[in-house]
Amino acid sequence: MKVVDLSHSIEPGMPVYPGTEGPRFERANTIERDGFAERLVTMYSHTGTHMDAPAHIFPGAASLDRLPAGRFAGRAVVLDVRSLAGAPGAWPRIGAAAVSAIVPRLAGAAFLVLRTGWEAHWGEPRYFEGFPTLDEAAARALVAVPGLSGVAVDAISVDPVDSRELPVHRVLLGAGLVIVENLRSLAEVGTDEF
Repeated sequence: MKVVDLSHSIEPGMPVYPGTEGPRFERANTIERDGFAERLVTMYSHTGTHMDAPAHIFPGAASLDRLPAGRFAGRAVVLDVRSLAGAPGAWPRIGAAAVSAIVPRLAGAAFLVLRTGWEAHWGEPRYFEGFPTLDEAAARALVAVPGLSGVAVDAISVDPVDSRELPVHRVLLGAGLVIVENLRSLAEVGTDEF
């Protein structure tokens, strides 16, 4: 079985959601002084590639540690939407029409992975501006798919960075799905399923 790491490395100076502090690493113990090496890592839970649970938006809802481990693994279907790209910063929202076309392939799948190509802008200021997002109708179409555990994307969020209401988060997380953000290396998993 081929294993592909789709996560970004956690390191000092890495891109983080606007307004969030970056991760910090401190030497806590050294081999010379303590006989073993250990680092203290301080970071926000949404640093780098991460998963949003319903508790991210809804008070008292399930956090990741309260979801069964089986919810984090399974067959993923890739929806390659790179062809929808407009001019830089002018991505249209990914709508229900694009998602509906793939719904039959989602039967028995655990995850839908949106391959937008936005990961190419990781580390650039534009990564946080004009990135592709779902619209509410697309999110509603996805929560109607039986057995779907989550939606993943190679961008910073499924909602625009300036959104205060977070409508796509609310639809997906409100239905109990998880959201995976900031994926990388999607070219290595192909354009169908993995």
